[in-house]
Amino acid sequence: MTVTRSAAAVFAVLAVAAAVGLAAVPVVVPAADDTGRSTGVTSDSGVPADYEFGSIPKTGHASVDGTRYPTLQAALTAAAPGDTVYITGTVTGPATVDTPNVTVAGRDGFGVVTGRERGTVLRVTAPNVTLTRLWVRDSGRQASANDAGIWLAGHNATVRDSRLTQVTFGIWVNGVTDARIANTTIVGRERVQPVSNRGNGIQLWRATDAVIENVRVTDARDGIYFSWSSGVLVRDTTLWDLRYGVHYMYSDRCRLVNNTAVGNDVGYALMLSQNLTLTGNRAINNTGRSGHGVLLKSVDRSTLRDNHLVGNDNGVFVYNSLDNTLRGNLVAGNDVGVHLTAGSTDERVVGNTFYDNDAAVLAVINERVAWNASGRGNYWGGARVRDIDHDGIGETRYRPAGVVQRLARTRPAARVYATSPAVRALQLAERTLPVVDTPGVVDHRPLAEPTANWTHYYDDTTR
Repeated sequence: MTVTRSAAAVFAVLAVAAAVGLAAVPVVVPAADDTGRSTGVTSDSGVPADYEFGSIPKTGHASVDGTRYPTLQAALTAAAPGDTVYITGTVTGPATVDTPNVTVAGRDGFGVVTGRERGTVLRVTAPNVTLTRLWVRDSGRQASANDAGIWLAGHNATVRDSRLTQVTFGIWVNGVTDARIANTTIVGRERVQPVSNRGNGIQLWRATDAVIENVRVTDARDGIYFSWSSGVLVRDTTLWDLRYGVHYMYSDRCRLVNNTAVGNDVGYALMLSQNLTLTGNRAINNTGRSGHGVLLKSVDRSTLRDNHLVGNDNGVFVYNSLDNTLRGNLVAGNDVGVHLTAGSTDERVVGNTFYDNDAAVLAVINERVAWNASGRGNYWGGARVRDIDHDGIGETRYRPAGVVQRLARTRPAARVYATSPAVRALQLAERTLPVVDTPGVVDHRPLAEPTANWTHYYDDTTR
């Protein structure tokens, strides 16, 4: 859910601040139309709503060692290893870089490469190629043909300090190692509906050891899509107005660090993968048909640590996933904090802060599970924790999800009895008496104090 009950409307401001708060980076805009003008997003970071990428020159040229060439492809063909192909103004693609150790760079600002809506704009097939200060735009429109702004099929390729607009797929990383994408903004085609007909912002197919950092993606299908990729690090990215911010499929040993996914259907969709690590990320106001901050579907042996999951329909949705660790996360203002189902009973959930969720936990399971295997549990906002010895840990257990809570969630008609004395007595017994062992989740050592601060997500007048 979008937090409206007690959280302030500043969630929207936070979302935009997350998107444009990287103001030191030169290529930061929320969205762009055909003229390159951003569309209607403001923030308190000093970036105005009419901030522009800049005007688009109608003509230009490509050069190597001071020699101008009639087309971009002619310049790329003339380049030798170690050369830089400079683009001034606007040149046309499609074009292919097939010479190793070549740099393609904009001169006097961004070099514009337009594909005129014909297939992939710029294709890299040689190793050790660097693309920098480029504005790649107007790819073909066929998602089924994988039309992209940039296609990387050479090892150790770098795309940095660039922007891609009006593209179907943004950057496709195709079966290569050590690709690096940095300080780049990717804007798809907002007018293409439904969203599933768009391409992905960054597509990783059998990519190994790639690094994606300080990237912004919007108006695509999924922001960053992983397929059979491994060892990939994604950090400091901002992903908004997408189906899934990040989408893993059959991809292991990958890391997400300090990213922000806001206003999507799902922030981070992790599926059919293992040994993933999510650290210091934010999933804010991800609502819609799915509405998850983080989705774990058939994901095993993975870790969610120190993330903020705020204002989503489900903070974390765990489906058929085992042996995962949730530690030190803030789970606040969601419809459901953590939703467990399909046999997801073997999770370690320790040191998290649950606050202001409509339901902290919904456990659609047929057994009782204890989350915290250590001597330390989680903080539950609104729980009455008895800490007699003042060590910060309660002496009595807390039951965030039991049979009563599950019945109220799965059978709405039963909610009419939720405030009856009999139901309240059963809830109290479930939460505090060890002899009442109904299916659900129990925290044997709840914390007396929160481990994470949520106050900056709330307006001063509503705290």
